[in-house]
Amino acid sequence: MGRSQSMRDGAGSAPDPRFGSAADDTGCPILHVDMDAFFAAVEVRHRPELRGRPVVVGGVGPRGVVSSASYEARRYGVRSAMPTARARSLCPGAVFLPPDFSRYAAASRAVMEIFRDVTPLVEPLSLDEAFLDVSGARRLLGRPAEIARLIRERVAGQERITCSVGVAPTKFVAKLGSAWAKPDGLVVVPAGQVLDFLHPLPVAALWGVGERAAETLRRLGLRTVGDLAQAPVGMLRGALGEAAAGHLHELAWGRDPRPVSPEHVEKSIGAEVTFDTDVADQRVIRQSLLALAEKVGVRVRQAGQVGRTVSIKVRFADFRTITRARTLAEPTDVAHEVFETARSLFDTLAPGERIRLIGVRLEGLAAAGSAPRQLTLDAPEHGWREAEAAADAAAARFGRSVVRPASLLGRDDLRRTENQPRP
Repeated sequence: MGRSQSMRDGAGSAPDPRFGSAADDTGCPILHVDMDAFFAAVEVRHRPELRGRPVVVGGVGPRGVVSSASYEARRYGVRSAMPTARARSLCPGAVFLPPDFSRYAAASRAVMEIFRDVTPLVEPLSLDEAFLDVSGARRLLGRPAEIARLIRERVAGQERITCSVGVAPTKFVAKLGSAWAKPDGLVVVPAGQVLDFLHPLPVAALWGVGERAAETLRRLGLRTVGDLAQAPVGMLRGALGEAAAGHLHELAWGRDPRPVSPEHVEKSIGAEVTFDTDVADQRVIRQSLLALAEKVGVRVRQAGQVGRTVSIKVRFADFRTITRARTLAEPTDVAHEVFETARSLFDTLAPGERIRLIGVRLEGLAAAGSAPRQLTLDAPEHGWREAEAAADAAAARFGRSVVRPASLLGRDDLRRTENQPRP
C-alpha cells in the first residue's frame, strides 16, 4: 500500500478526535490489525534489557537493509528498507541485530491464533498484519470497537507486544485507520464519516500510489485524496491509464467492496503434536488426543462447519506412520465427540509402542446449516455443543487457558499443538 512515511511510522500528527476509539462503529465490521515494529518488538521481548533502547533489525553487513526499527530508533530517522549503513550513521548508539525469522514466525502464529479465537474470517497479509471481519462475533463479544480493544489487550497480555487497530466499513479504510493509530492505538472511522477521514489525506495514502504516481498527480495539482476524488476521471485516465484511474477514483470515494477472505477454504481441519521425547504412557497420549480434539472442535465451530469423518495419525519412534479413520452417523462440530472417536481409533492399535507424533483431523466438512441433525426423544435440551460454545465465548475474551478440560489442567506442554489445515 502506498502510505505516506509519517503514516507508516506513526510519526504524523495525532488523529482527529472524531475518529478516536469511542467513535460510532455502526456499520464497521472490518478490522485491520497491524503489529507495532514487529521484528524489533519480538527481539525486545526476547531480550528485555533492550527495552527503551533504539533497536534495529536487518542485514548487519555493508550491504544490509533495515527490516524493522523500534520507535526509539525511528526518532533518529531510521526507517524500514533503509540501508543499514545509513541507519548506523543516523543512530550510532542503536543495537543492530540480524533477523531471526523462526522467532518472528512463532510470534505471528500466536497472534493469528488470538485473531481466530475471535472470528474465523481472518485474512493475513504478512507475519505482522491481518484483516478481520467481526460481523459474526458481535453477539458474543460486543461491538467492533470493543472487539478491537479486546484483541489489543490479549496481544499485549499474552504476547507482550503491542498492535494498532483500524475499525472501518471497508478493508482499505481500516488499513488506513491502523496506520493512523500507530503506535499502540485504535482508530474507528464511522461509516458516515469515511470521506471526512479520507479526503484530507495525501494522495500517497491511496493503495497503488507510489512515488512516481504521486509526483504525476502533484504535477496535475492533485495533492490530497479529496483533490483526486473531485478530478475528472478522463484527466486521471490520461495521466495514469484506464485501470489505475478507475481504481483510484473508487478508493478516493471510499468504495472498496472486497470481502475479508481467509487463506483458503478448508476441506478438513486438524491438529497434531510432536512430543519432545517419545511417549508410551497411555494416559499422556489420551490427554494429547483430548487437547487436539479440543483444538479441532474450536476451529470447526469458528468456521461455521461440521465434519463427518474423524481420523488420527500416529508416528512411532521408528518413524512408521499410520492413519485410521471412522465416519460418524451424523456430522459434528463437538470436540467431545471427536475425542471419543479418536480415542476409540487409537485403542485399536497395538498398545505399548513409543510414539513420536499424534494427530487428530475432522474431514468431510460442510456448512453447519446444511447438515441437519437427527433429533432423538431422549436428547437433553443442553449438552456438549452448548457447553463448548460457552467455552468458545470465554476463550475469545480471556484466552484458551481459562476454560479447559479438567484432565488438561497444568499440562502446558499440550498447548504447543499445531493446526494443520489440509486443502
